Amino acid sequence: MSTADWADEPPEQPRERDPKEPPPSRRQRRAFIALGILAAAVVLTTIGAGVWTDRLWFDSLGQGSVWWTRVRTQLLLFVLGFLIIAVPVAASLIVPVRYRPDHAALTPGEQALAQYRAALAPYQRAIVISVPTVLGILGGIAAGGQWQRYLMWRNSTPFGTKDPHFNRDVSYYIFDLPWLGFVVGFLTVAAIASLLAAAFTHYVYGGLRPPTRGRSTRAAFVHLAIIGAVLVLLRGYGDILEAHALTTSEGAVLTGVNYTGAHAVIPAKYTLAVAAVLCAGLFAIAARTLSWRLPIIGVATLVVLSILAGSIYPALVETYKVAPSRASLEQPYLQRTIDATRAAHGVADVEATSYNATSTPARGQLSGDADTIPGIRLLDPAVVSPTYRQDEAKERFYTFPNDLDVDRYRINDEVVDTVVGARELDLSLVPADRRDWVNDHTVFTHGFGLVAARGNTIDRNGKPAWIDLSKEVGEYEPRIYFGERTNHYVIVGAAEGAAPREVDTPGGNEARYTYTGDGGVSLASPLRRAAFALSHRDIKLLLSDGVNENSRILEHRTPLERVNRVAPWLTLDSDPYPTIVDGRIVWVVDGFTTSSAYPYSTLFSLSGVRDGTFTPTNSPRDAVGRGERLNYMRNSVKATVDAYDGSVTLYRWDDQDPILKTWEKAFPGLIRPTSEISSELMSHLRYPEDLFRMQRTVLADYHVTDAADFRAGQDRWRVPADPTVEGEDKPAQPPYYLTMAMPDQEAPSWSLTSTYIPNGDRDVMAGFLAVDADAGDKAGEPAPGYGSLRMLAVPRSTSVYGPGQVQNNINASSARSADPDTGLSLTEFFNINRRGSSKVTLGNLLTLPVGEGFLHVEPIYLSTSAGQSSFPLMRAVVVTFGTRVAWARDLDTALNQLFDGESGAKADDTKAGGPPTEPAAPSESDTTELTDRGKALDEAIKEARDAYAEGQEALKSGNFAAYDEAQKKLKAAIDKAAENQPGGGSIDLAP
Repeated sequence: MSTADWADEPPEQPRERDPKEPPPSRRQRRAFIALGILAAAVVLTTIGAGVWTDRLWFDSLGQGSVWWTRVRTQLLLFVLGFLIIAVPVAASLIVPVRYRPDHAALTPGEQALAQYRAALAPYQRAIVISVPTVLGILGGIAAGGQWQRYLMWRNSTPFGTKDPHFNRDVSYYIFDLPWLGFVVGFLTVAAIASLLAAAFTHYVYGGLRPPTRGRSTRAAFVHLAIIGAVLVLLRGYGDILEAHALTTSEGAVLTGVNYTGAHAVIPAKYTLAVAAVLCAGLFAIAARTLSWRLPIIGVATLVVLSILAGSIYPALVETYKVAPSRASLEQPYLQRTIDATRAAHGVADVEATSYNATSTPARGQLSGDADTIPGIRLLDPAVVSPTYRQDEAKERFYTFPNDLDVDRYRINDEVVDTVVGARELDLSLVPADRRDWVNDHTVFTHGFGLVAARGNTIDRNGKPAWIDLSKEVGEYEPRIYFGERTNHYVIVGAAEGAAPREVDTPGGNEARYTYTGDGGVSLASPLRRAAFALSHRDIKLLLSDGVNENSRILEHRTPLERVNRVAPWLTLDSDPYPTIVDGRIVWVVDGFTTSSAYPYSTLFSLSGVRDGTFTPTNSPRDAVGRGERLNYMRNSVKATVDAYDGSVTLYRWDDQDPILKTWEKAFPGLIRPTSEISSELMSHLRYPEDLFRMQRTVLADYHVTDAADFRAGQDRWRVPADPTVEGEDKPAQPPYYLTMAMPDQEAPSWSLTSTYIPNGDRDVMAGFLAVDADAGDKAGEPAPGYGSLRMLAVPRSTSVYGPGQVQNNINASSARSADPDTGLSLTEFFNINRRGSSKVTLGNLLTLPVGEGFLHVEPIYLSTSAGQSSFPLMRAVVVTFGTRVAWARDLDTALNQLFDGESGAKADDTKAGGPPTEPAAPSESDTTELTDRGKALDEAIKEARDAYAEGQEALKSGNFAAYDEAQKKLKAAIDKAAENQPGGGSIDLAP
């Protein structure tokens, strides 16, 4: 296009240059051009380096196709977005010039426009190129960011379930509607940008004139009418999409289409869509009549109609029709919300079983269930991390997570609950005089080993009973190059003949090691080293002698980051846990497919469910706060990350989930079938905590399945605050993994459990929820009961202590220790050990349904010194049932006291804290009996001493199977001694 095309008259003479202003020299112009080219080259090179290193990272995992699918989709959407914005805008700048009127500037207004045209003439090409290009790039970036929505729409999988109002498959709302909504919005932005560009350019070049200045040109009419028609058609289609989006609109009680929506809002939206089509026809007529009269009337009618039909009429229906009879009119719509919410969160089959719990058990009631109580986990993973660091860190730069993990291992043919922690390297703990680039990136590269302790066993000093995993489960690769604290890149691999430099093997000798795995990206070529130096903005990658032809760079090393980069469409559980599988430490990460578009399902905030705080009067939806809000969640993927080479493996876990099937279409070969899960990995898989937190939050309200009862709100629950946490803003009590049996189960199973209290200011027990968390140990097939949710509902007429009341009862209890040499009441124990630098830490308050009531178990930890050397030791266990409290140094003694007090078994009054009684003078027969009992007592004491010595020897050698057997013998001997002891007092077992 020539300059003359942009002016309807000869351009004005350019302004004269100030003679005092020196013209730019050719050298200066060349310098500016060179600087621009250099800046562009630097930017493009840096971007290119980032893209290439990113591709190399995916290739190192064998997931190059995943990277290419994502990049290819983003490029496609970028190009389409660029064209959809740039082409109409460019046309709106060119058409008004090409079809400008040919006339002389007569009026002052036209003379002013002529001056504008003259001023724009020198920049004509720059405007036509730059404005559409800049807008197109912005549009392309916005479109490229929607690659996940596009792939979901492109690979949509039916749910097989239709919504009750529009009779559309649920897949339409989850896959199609979000993408269509983006497309309509994007096209609307493109149309508005084109309209503004066209109107401005037509006006400047005389094609568009105010009515007082004459008639606009046919080109201006046609051009603007086409854009106007497109805009109103887009608005009409948007009204239809908005009607469909009402399936997730939120009300005070229900989610989705309500009575007003069904009878007022949706008809109004469809009416507006029809009106928009008619209005588009008026724009077409305007192009022929060259008059804006009809389009203006049409747009004005649309605006008035949207106000009347879209706002005023629904408000009238809501106020005068619905409000007086809300309960009856909205009952069917509320029932849709209840059914959809339960289905979307995977709790549709959960039925609350009435559990008429008692606080005062009948005589002998507890003894029947005593034998079904397995070894309750006493080691609190949220408390004992300092003890792990103190005893097992070995070096000051190794550490353990603040919250350890719970797992199971088969030891001597017995599945043992364990508390595990990875010994990871923490750079912040390395002495300052040893911190430099070489040490940070090539010397301190990895952690070492997995540390485990028995969950239900504490040694005599109150410390964990450590398990030598290399002895119990076999030798394994202990080095942890990929872990939760590995948040910086490292360079591994030594040159030929060079000495190892990586710090290795904790214990004081600082042995050195050279990485031999295939993890990370090879830095064999100088070009690769330069690319990573650019991407990390670190020139030392090129200069350090620690980087050579055998080097590999390990980056993005945390398990969550690695899984998220491979499958960003997954929502990941916040707590990956380490375990040993096939001789390697692997991190297990649970992946969820989620959505916020499931029709009629209530939205909950995942971040709020994870760490929300609660008040006595809020509802679950109020309690969960803001953040990522979901109304559909499935544990569809189990992922593993190898701690040594960083390899990421995704396994299909829910083969019925349509969202997972959709992503499998988009990324074929990424997800491995469930059948490939080995038996060893299967034995360590568990029900994910974040999913259970979400489901328990949903069931706090939605355990009520009848709409009328739900609206009445008399049976709403909430998760209690954690009573073991000090302060006012207590977080919700976390769920606990423990082995237990629900009333309808014949044998205990490894479960994830939680309690409920009424939604209000009462702290009594309202319900109990448990899920079978053990996936079993069969290769490729989860255990049949895995994932079964069981709920107990305590009738509102009963008053059984909730966790807060139980804790208050413990804190104020005058019960005396069952240990004969202690003699302290529980309050005295607390008072004595809370003095000076001594600190009492309350362990997890576990709740189990036992004996037609609830048994509560809480370990008590003491820290006896201040500072970094302080670490908790378990010194007591408190057990409660109803109002009764018992405590001792170990669980068995405390349970014996608690059960004996209500079971009719013989109890030692002195041990139980009651007053001793004066025995009557024995008769001759009594004397004979006492003699026989004395002999039996001596024999029992000898057996107990032998068993105790046998157990200590086993403990020293680390043979926990022999130790367990000795403990059983010791308990039998003590029981025998107690039965034959002629009087009260303690039994001295010391040799």
